[in-house]
Amino acid sequence: MTHPAHPSTVSPTPPRVRFQPDPGFHADLKRRVEAHFAACGRAPTGGPAMVFKTAVILAWFGGSYAALLAWGGASPGLAAALTLSVALATAGIGFSVMHDGNHGAYARSSRVSRAFGFALDLVGASSYLWRFKHNVQHHTYANVDGMDADVDASPFLRLAPSQPLRRHHRAQHLYAWPMYGVLAVKWWFVDDLADLLRGRIGRLPFPRPRGGELLALVAGKAVFLGWAVVVPALVFRSAWVAAFFLLGASALGAVLATVFQLAHAVPEAAFHAVTAGERRLPTGWAEHQVRATVDFARGNRVLGWYVGGLNFQVEHHLFPQVCHLHYPALAPIVEAACADHGVPYRAHATLRAALAAHHRFLRALGRAAPAAAMKGVCAAG
Repeated sequence: MTHPAHPSTVSPTPPRVRFQPDPGFHADLKRRVEAHFAACGRAPTGGPAMVFKTAVILAWFGGSYAALLAWGGASPGLAAALTLSVALATAGIGFSVMHDGNHGAYARSSRVSRAFGFALDLVGASSYLWRFKHNVQHHTYANVDGMDADVDASPFLRLAPSQPLRRHHRAQHLYAWPMYGVLAVKWWFVDDLADLLRGRIGRLPFPRPRGGELLALVAGKAVFLGWAVVVPALVFRSAWVAAFFLLGASALGAVLATVFQLAHAVPEAAFHAVTAGERRLPTGWAEHQVRATVDFARGNRVLGWYVGGLNFQVEHHLFPQVCHLHYPALAPIVEAACADHGVPYRAHATLRAALAAHHRFLRALGRAAPAAAMKGVCAAG
């Protein structure tokens, strides 16, 4: 894409930059995908298969939670196992249900999609704020330092070559993994409140929620605290409730953070830093999404089912309003279009390979100056 800028040249308040006009790549992609859905006679949103999947995940969550309340007091080991099951089911709700819902990909009806998007509020975070951070910022400016809040974990982690290199970053490939476990608690109790008070996410402003949106945000937090903290405390009446809450939150945070990092925080993904006075990014929007994103474990059906198709991140970034159940069928279509237009399409063959790539990425950015951090890999040639 472009060679990363030195931190001293990055604009402190990034402008609203635009992408280059589409040279035909995005239009061709859309034609091919539309032809696919026309040929198979299916809608791009979810259908009965998505409803069934949602029922399975919610049954997993509800069954685990009920079992925890009923038998969690029998032994610490059983309580821990059931807590982890609740946490993994909660992550499944996030990956598959709320994610498609908040992208408008769950159903043809925007109201139905929005209703399922509210699942995020019921598991602790604000769907209103998430839509601005994820749908607007991340899906527009993926891996653009200063405009994509997902690559800003300063000063703890260095996730972009243009960010300052600090001494403690030399060990980030080691401490990042347990640090990911803090994500959920920080998101629930710090980030949402801080974003509301500041009126901005990262360095970009957003309209604060009002009326029904504000009521939904507050109600969601209350319901979450009710089932996650108050009910277990009333049932068990033990200080161990706090310990198991933190155990579940840590497992949830680690799973969520790791899965989302594997698509963008890897050596093959391109990065860009907006400099002062810059008004246009080097490529068109669709090409930028492909260059900044890497698929992984596309042949692992079990993993793909659990993570809601997020192992097909290239397809998701190009077509976020398409239900994730369609991504395996779209992948070869997108890959062929990329080959025809000379756009690099990258994918790690396995989950293990993607995890290793993220480890290498963290280690490289923790030890090298910006110009040498990825040895040109992060810059599109």
